[in-house]
Amino acid sequence: MNDPRGISTPHAAVGAVVMREGKVLLVKRSNAPQKGKWSLPGGSVELGETLKEAAEREVKEETGLTIKAIDPVFAFDLIEHDSAGKLLFHYVIIDLLADYVDGEVHPADDISDAGWFNSEEVRSLTISGTTRELLKKIGFLDP
Repeated sequence: MNDPRGISTPHAAVGAVVMREGKVLLVKRSNAPQKGKWSLPGGSVELGETLKEAAEREVKEETGLTIKAIDPVFAFDLIEHDSAGKLLFHYVIIDLLADYVDGEVHPADDISDAGWFNSEEVRSLTISGTTRELLKKIGFLDP
């Protein structure tokens, strides 16, 4: 079904689970969806791009870091409606494990902050429910 906003199909997107020295890389979203929440870095998959290529590109664009994407570890739908029920967003997101390769964190303009966080620090952040669920699944956070 076509939506008045022009949404006629879900958008494919990726997230990257990047760990370094017992900490996970998180970004604070500046824009909807998930505005103001901490989540994994990532974004839309471009036409002709593999999931791994998309994850590597998105992390580079959002944080300045170079990573090597490995394997998918989690998948979910992100669907948001406004108060009248109008569809605002529909993403199918695949999160991939990734190895840190090089660089220092430099947040891009589409995120308000980025950094490395240990499990105790993550518990005090406002993170998306799916990010919390994934971090529990991989054993970074207690169930």
